[in-house]
Amino acid sequence: MLSVKNTTKHYGQRPALKGVNLALPPGQFCVLLGPNGAGKSTLFQLLTGLFMPSAGDITVDGIALATHAPQALARIGVVFQQQSLDLDLTVRQNLLFHADLHGLPRVTAKTRIATDAQGLGLDKDLDRPVRELSGGTKRKVELVRALLHRPGLLLMDEATVGLDPQSRQELLRTVQNDVKTRGSSVLWATHWVEESANADRVVVLHQGEIIADGSPAEVTVHLGEPTLEQGFIKRTSTHSKKPFAA
Repeated sequence: MLSVKNTTKHYGQRPALKGVNLALPPGQFCVLLGPNGAGKSTLFQLLTGLFMPSAGDITVDGIALATHAPQALARIGVVFQQQSLDLDLTVRQNLLFHADLHGLPRVTAKTRIATDAQGLGLDKDLDRPVRELSGGTKRKVELVRALLHRPGLLLMDEATVGLDPQSRQELLRTVQNDVKTRGSSVLWATHWVEESANADRVVVLHQGEIIADGSPAEVTVHLGEPTLEQGFIKRTSTHSKKPFAA
């Protein structure tokens, strides 16, 4: 569903990504784990077409992002780190606007909005202005919006930052359920190790490079510490000079 090949990104002379290779099959919940400044947001900016890579190729469902961006992006749903809802519109108006951008028929859009909002407990909030909602509720709205056009690839960029534990767990469960029911692919970027616990796969990004890739158990072994959290902290510490295993 997603292929990233030998992808680099430079800002002037500073490399933000260094030859990243990543492939996601359908039906996989993949956590992209990295400390602040690892390059996670840069990678997401490339995957969503906000910036072009300095080198490398990115395809979504076999479609090259560089040459067929509209078709590739139509297969992606995104929840960005920074909230991106119109605060003066109601929840329903925000969602209908997004559905219109994707060309969804109004009947289909209204049905999906009603169904998905109810699934996340948002049905009573549909006609409230977004600015009245809590941070966790706004995130739920953004997730409903991201899934309205039923994308094959869902990108979650630090989506739980600032949320309380219950809201974080609800968001995780909803996304993982979408993987199971629709067979979607999810790339979930975070620096919270505990969000990797039930992932199908963990990819550790540090200083623009992937240093570990596998199941949570495999990555724990690869990082060489008793727990994934201990290994992650040790290997991504700014004071660590130990070279990483291939």
